[in-house]
Amino acid sequence: MKNEIRIVIADDHPIVRQGLRQAIETDPELKVVAEAGDGLKAIELIQQLKPQVAILDIDMPHLDGFGAARAILDQDIPVAVIFLTIHSEEELFLAALELGVKGYVLKDSAVDEIVTGIRAVVAGRRYTSLPLTTNITQHIAQRNARMNDPLLQAIESLTPTELRILKLLADYQTSKQIADALGISIRTVETHRAHICQKLELKGSHALMKFAVKHKAML
Repeated sequence: MKNEIRIVIADDHPIVRQGLRQAIETDPELKVVAEAGDGLKAIELIQQLKPQVAILDIDMPHLDGFGAARAILDQDIPVAVIFLTIHSEEELFLAALELGVKGYVLKDSAVDEIVTGIRAVVAGRRYTSLPLTTNITQHIAQRNARMNDPLLQAIESLTPTELRILKLLADYQTSKQIADALGISIRTVETHRAHICQKLELKGSHALMKFAVKHKAML
């Protein structure tokens, strides 16, 4: 077929590959020309068959999706890479973008999205699964909210020990009980409490306890 789009699928689970192939080939212009069970085989097939699109699972034996994408980048192979993954972490997504990956499709929605994703990357656009886009957007909004919230900034300025003490105070623990729980002296607990009050700009004998109880959900 003159306008046929050739695709290589790489995933170490045959059932996943079969499901993807079936979903992809519902479009008569899309053709899966080969399948691979690991990253090394995927690179070999991509070099030989020169597909327009390579669908790579991030978690594969011998060479994972990131390793395969780096090889494609280093060898300047003209193929659009789509990552297939269960991972929705923002850090992995950003790392994929840095490698020049054009598509990022979550396995949970792959059957429904893969054809749209292939069409997008072949047209020169990026494609990201809607659930991942929503997740990242929420994370960015939450991060911006934290950056603009003086109270959250103050809480985040606490050391791990100070934060743990504040959480114990929120459970109405006394300084002696906190000292026993942390294996430190009561004097050390009191010093930590003083530092926490200073960071949170709290004054008064019961101000720290009231703050801990009131903001327990944020700790």
